[in-house]
Amino acid sequence: MRLVSLALLLSLAGCAVGPDFQSPAAVPDARYTPGPQPVATVPALGKSQSFVPGDPPQQWWTLFGSDKLDATVRAALAASPTLTQASARLREAQENLNARTGATRFPTVDASLNATRQQVDLTSVGITQFPSPGPFTLYNATVQVSYALDLFGGQRRELEGLQAAVDYQRYELEAARLSLAANVVTAAIREAGLRAQLADTVAMAEAQRRQLGIMTERLKLGGVARVDVQRQQAELAQTQALIPGLSQQIDVTRHQLAVYIGQTPASAQLPEFGLEDLTLPEALPVSLPAELARRRPDIRAAEALLHQASADIGVATANLYPQITLTASGGTQEMRARDLFSSMNVWSLAAGVVQPVFHGGELRARKRAKEAAYEQSLGAYQQAVLQGLQNVADTLRALDADAATLQAREDNARQTRGTLAIVTEQYRLGGVSQFTLLDAERQSRQAALDLSQATATRLADSAALMQALGGGWE
Repeated sequence: MRLVSLALLLSLAGCAVGPDFQSPAAVPDARYTPGPQPVATVPALGKSQSFVPGDPPQQWWTLFGSDKLDATVRAALAASPTLTQASARLREAQENLNARTGATRFPTVDASLNATRQQVDLTSVGITQFPSPGPFTLYNATVQVSYALDLFGGQRRELEGLQAAVDYQRYELEAARLSLAANVVTAAIREAGLRAQLADTVAMAEAQRRQLGIMTERLKLGGVARVDVQRQQAELAQTQALIPGLSQQIDVTRHQLAVYIGQTPASAQLPEFGLEDLTLPEALPVSLPAELARRRPDIRAAEALLHQASADIGVATANLYPQITLTASGGTQEMRARDLFSSMNVWSLAAGVVQPVFHGGELRARKRAKEAAYEQSLGAYQQAVLQGLQNVADTLRALDADAATLQAREDNARQTRGTLAIVTEQYRLGGVSQFTLLDAERQSRQAALDLSQATATRLADSAALMQALGGGWE
C-alpha cells in the first residue's frame, strides 16, 4: 500500500521524464536581403509599389481589387477536394488524441456476465466420504476497474505528442488553404496575361492583313514586287500561328481553375479574367523576419513535428522506468440467476509493478533513435525557416526588378508603336523598303507581347510575396 500511495503522489505531482519542448529562437535578422530593403519600387505604368511594415490581411487576395477573383477564391476554399482531405486528416488526428486522452486519464471499467454449466467429481481430488454433486450452473457477474499510473510521465508525453500531431495537421490545413488561394490568384493572373497577349497578337494579325491587302492592290498596279507581297504573307502567317497556342494555354489555365474550385472543366462556371480586372496592390505589407516563423503555416507545421519528436523522446525514456498498474474487481457468483445481483460476494484488489531489467539493449537503443529523429526534425525546421526567408527575399527582389522591367517594356512599346506609325506612312509614300516595314511590325508586336507579360509577372510576384509571408491565416 505504501508503494501505491507513493505512486499516486508522484503521478499527481506531474513528474515527466524527457525534455520539455521549447520553441526555437526567432531569427535575429532585421531585414530579408543583404543590402538595404527598398521602401518602394520604381514607377511603371504610372504605379509604384511601396513595402510597408505589417502582416498581410486574412483575405489578402482582395488587395487586387477584383470581385471576380474574390468570388473564385472563395469558391475554391469552400469546395476544393484538397481541403476536404486536409480537414479529414485534422479530424482524424483530433480523434486519435481524444481516444488516448480518455484511455490514459481515466480508469478502464469493464463488466462481464457469464453462465457456466459444469460437473465436479469429488473422488478425482481424493474426497470419497461425500457423494459428488450433480451437474449445476454457475452464474458470474463482475465489474473490473484498471488504471495504469503515469508515474514517470510516459502517458503525458504520449498525449503531448498526439497534441503536436493535431497541431501539425492544423497547420497543414492552413498551408493547403494558403497554397490553394495563391494557385487560384496565380492562375487568374496567368489567364489575364494570356488574354492580353492573345489580343495583341490578333490585333497585330489584323494590321498585317490590312497591310497585305494594300500591298496586293499595289502589286496589281505594279507598285511593288511579288516577293514583297510574299514576305508580308509569311509575316502574317507567322503571327497567326501564335494564336492557337495562346488560346490553348488559356483553356488549360481555365481547366486548372475548374479543378481548384472542385468542378469539372466541362461544368465549371468561371468568369473570364483580363488584366483590366486586376488592380496592382500599391501598398504591400511586409512582416519582420523575426515574425516569419510564426506567420508561415509550413514553418509552424515543421515546429509541430519537432515538438512531436521531443515528446517521443519522453515516451522512450519513460519506458526505461517501472510501470505500475492498479486493478480492482467485484461481483457475484451464484447458482441461481435470480440471486445474481442480490449481493457482492466476490472481489479482488491488486497492484502490479513491471520493471524492465534486460531487453538486449532495445529500450535504450529506441531512446537514442528518438533522439536522432529529433535531430532530423530540428534540421527540417531550420531548413523550412531558411527556405521561408529565401522566398521572401526572392520575391522582394523580383518585385523591384519587375517594376524596372515593366518601366523599360512600357518605354519600348511606346517607341516601337511610334516607329511603326512613321515607317508605315513612309512605306505608303515609297520612302522605305518593305523589309523595313516588316521589321518595324515585328518589333512592335514583340514589344506589345513583352509589355503584357511584364504586367502579368508583376501581378503574379505580388501574389507570390503574400504567399511567401504566410498569407493572412489566423
